[in-house]
Amino acid sequence: MPFKTLKQDAADALTLEWILQVKDYKLTLDKSRCVGCQVCSAACPKEAIKTVNQPKIDGEKTKKAKVDIDLAKCNFCGICDASCPYGAITVTLNGAHNLPIFEKDSYPKLIREFVIDTRKCEKECVECEKACPLSLIKISRTGFDGKPVEDMSALSPAAKKRVQLNIDIQKEYCPTCKLCELKCSQNALSVKKTFEGKITINKEKCPEGCKDCLDVCPIPGALVLCDDKKVHVNESICTYCGACKNVCPVDEALCVKRTKVCHTPIHSGTWNKALERITSSADANKELKAQAAECRRKVVEKRFIAEGLKTEEYA
Repeated sequence: MPFKTLKQDAADALTLEWILQVKDYKLTLDKSRCVGCQVCSAACPKEAIKTVNQPKIDGEKTKKAKVDIDLAKCNFCGICDASCPYGAITVTLNGAHNLPIFEKDSYPKLIREFVIDTRKCEKECVECEKACPLSLIKISRTGFDGKPVEDMSALSPAAKKRVQLNIDIQKEYCPTCKLCELKCSQNALSVKKTFEGKITINKEKCPEGCKDCLDVCPIPGALVLCDDKKVHVNESICTYCGACKNVCPVDEALCVKRTKVCHTPIHSGTWNKALERITSSADANKELKAQAAECRRKVVEKRFIAEGLKTEEYA
């Protein structure tokens, strides 16, 4: 048992801490990055994480759901850290961000996959940087002399051609909404979604003119209030985080279903249970069957290779 436990709920962060004789566990929720979604609460094996809707004030936008963590239930396993699509949660041990769930191969890492070909980029284009709703993309330029280029207009046409373009993305915080890809007119950037799924709105139950879900959606344009005074979805940029579902005032008016999670290879009961909570029993079962099929394929492939080598030896 810890010698001391601490919980501090400040304006910018929620901090939980276990202080033991030789170990110091600390969990920090960055409120500026947290969008009040459903993923961490769904993944938590101890049901220590809850989302609480904040009071709505007339004339103001709806506030995102507040995430709270029960210190009595949390065991600092780090699953919430590993599962958060926005990188809002950090769990450390003695100040180091080395999660035991990764070291023991009991939980996978989310895959945020980007393919960038700066050769296709126009040297003065900043569309992807401007498009990122979370300001995670930074474009920089380097001249042929290796020095940073601040003003492209001051360069000659020949010097512009020799400018090296660099696109830096803070991947650990990116929910892979694909807005940057859609705004890139040169097709220089490709993004693979971490979460796949389906979001549906029951038009009969959706309150006319209600914008609660739009107010909290972290991705501009994923939800839109159209001429029929109903909310419509642009699933090409939706991250299926569930922040909208948390604040929807009418049951079953909005449904978010996550069907697939892009992650590093893993074979673990811990992950299987978390996947079932994040998606569904049926979707988790699909992944297990796919993993089993892949294992069988590798066994067969290995056997054929071994038999082929033997045949060559006797030939």
